[in-house]
Amino acid sequence: MGDILHALPAVTALRQAHPSWIIDWVVEPRWQALLRAETTASKSSPVVDRLHLAATREWRKAPFSGSTIHQINTLRRDLQAVDYDAVLDLQGSIRSAVLGWFSRCRRRIGESAPRESAARLLFTEHVETTGSHVIDQDIELASAIFCDELEPTVPMLPIDPAAEVWADGILSPGSAPGVLINPGAGWGAKRWPVERYAAVAQALIAEGCRVFVNAGPGEEPLSASILQAVPTATPLSGSLVQLIALTRRIALCIAGDTGPLHLACALQKPVVGIYGPTDPARNGPYGTRFTVLRSPLSRRDHTRHAAPEAGLLTIEPAAVLQAARALLANEDAE
Repeated sequence: MGDILHALPAVTALRQAHPSWIIDWVVEPRWQALLRAETTASKSSPVVDRLHLAATREWRKAPFSGSTIHQINTLRRDLQAVDYDAVLDLQGSIRSAVLGWFSRCRRRIGESAPRESAARLLFTEHVETTGSHVIDQDIELASAIFCDELEPTVPMLPIDPAAEVWADGILSPGSAPGVLINPGAGWGAKRWPVERYAAVAQALIAEGCRVFVNAGPGEEPLSASILQAVPTATPLSGSLVQLIALTRRIALCIAGDTGPLHLACALQKPVVGIYGPTDPARNGPYGTRFTVLRSPLSRRDHTRHAAPEAGLLTIEPAAVLQAARALLANEDAE
């Protein structure tokens, strides 16, 4: 989710610079709502023309099954049939590089030093990026397609009419400020303890906020622990289109380095980012008002440890509340 949201400003900039281009995207099925809205009445995408679905997460579970092989072969044929002029790898992983290679496109553009170094072997063009943040790096990659001088652009996210009606019923204009808390993250080392999120939620509710606790797939126990301690908080475990719609209406998001925080940034909502082993200079909030809390003890480390990183544990609820109050006060002033 975070990778898609980080790539969207670059692809939005491409769409605005070249409105006549055909721009397609290969995406995991569960994240397609970030790129197109689907209801019984409409199907729309503000940025891309077509999505190619690659269920790589499921494929890894059964790589040699008949279904997996059939889906991979179908995707490969579909990519080759389009006869693309360029493939842009904005993830820099071996997986994304292989998907680009499937297309047989002669121009496969990626970073000179991608996230996974082996991916470089499948690129035909290598771009030396200089930006610190991954969004800036993606802009540099996108600029290389046509020698453009693209600038970071507010990403366009789809609007699902049914989800918007639902969100209006949950958090209407003029109601108490909505604060979205997301206790989950990609792995344990990035997760601030749930009891500390609960303390923050309790304090903000006492100060007149309405607190929503989001649970992504597999994160339900984290959300349940907070809701047990703070029963006046509101659980949020709906669809991705509902999360997008509700995030459009919140006053603040509090989370670690995880998809819902980057979604709030993409929608230009204020955020408090609680960071540990990942570097906010590269993966932190971008394009909105924000405060990042990170201990000087924390060092960049993407090892997927189960326990919270030591530096992350030095961040206390009082610091998070102070940052949240400052951003909420600024929101009220506007």
